[in-house]
Amino acid sequence: MYLKKLLPLGFAATASAQNLTDALASQNSSLSTLNSLLSTQPGLVSALAGASNITILAPSNEAFGSFLNSSAGKSDAALPDLVAALLTYHVLNGSYPASAFTNASMFIPTLLTNTSYANVTGGQRVEAMATNNTVVFTSGLLSTSMVTTANINFTGGVIHIVDTVLTIPASDSSTAAAANLTSLAGALSAASLVPTVDSLSDVTIFAPSNEAFQAIGSAVGNLSTEQLTSILTYHVVQDIVGYSTLLSNTSLKTVNGANVTITIEDGDVFVNSAKVITPNVLVNNGVVHVIDGVLNPNATSLAPNPSTTSVAFSGASSISSAPFTSGVAPATTIASSATAGATSSSSSAGAAQAIQTGAVGLGALFGGAALLLI
Repeated sequence: MYLKKLLPLGFAATASAQNLTDALASQNSSLSTLNSLLSTQPGLVSALAGASNITILAPSNEAFGSFLNSSAGKSDAALPDLVAALLTYHVLNGSYPASAFTNASMFIPTLLTNTSYANVTGGQRVEAMATNNTVVFTSGLLSTSMVTTANINFTGGVIHIVDTVLTIPASDSSTAAAANLTSLAGALSAASLVPTVDSLSDVTIFAPSNEAFQAIGSAVGNLSTEQLTSILTYHVVQDIVGYSTLLSNTSLKTVNGANVTITIEDGDVFVNSAKVITPNVLVNNGVVHVIDGVLNPNATSLAPNPSTTSVAFSGASSISSAPFTSGVAPATTIASSATAGATSSSSSAGAAQAIQTGAVGLGALFGGAALLLI
């Protein structure tokens, strides 16, 4: 089996399962920071200790050290409720030993269901797959975490030690900015759609790249707000979270009211005539697929042409720079290739955002744990 190659990870499987506290304590040289954080969350620890059929992705001390030295860690330190949200995002709903993963992506629900951070039915997801002789988990902003020690068994499931703290998926608008989709971010702002799109639940968004907007630049300069809104809402599907593994040759109704046609050709995914160039960017309310063309709600019958990049707006021509980007600061922090989910390095961009509740912030809880890293 493919996963038998994963033995070099440093398997720590035990002959007989132990309780969660003992299992974590047995790895204290690697997980002392995590253990310290968990000690501040007795309710969560009790719930996890009594749970069954779960998988815990346990960031190593080095992973927490890097996180706290990153812009994400410093930003998140001021947010309330984030410790519980972050920790529950590291718990998979289901027991997944290393042998469960293959080179095909899986989108696994986690215990993060707090709607301040996740607006996805069944819990926020992580992408998991085996690649280059290890298991890789991809979270928000295409950040990747690799398993360094697999299969630490306990009575409720299994623990895998990972080398990077997962990134809680951000809002649609924040992710667009982080992905350098500044034309889309600017267009959403120009149409006053940011609050609307960010507040939707269970969405699939087909996000045109800056180059896609630039290619039809001559057609967008005189659009009314109503016309721009119609175009943008044609890129959003609600009540379906269409991870790439779920997409098939089908038709999907958009928020605009018109349908888009999904076509799979030789492994490539097309939306009408636009090609998905970066799949499976997790956001807090679903998933984003970056596409190479702007969709036109008045040209719904366009078919894919794999040999060329199609423009859905008849008569439109390219302009010298991407439209709608004035006043939108580029902040490229995630990869932009179709294989990014398996190969990108971890992002340092801030991700999670939540309503302020007055609870104890992450900084206070991390304060003591950070001392263990010195």
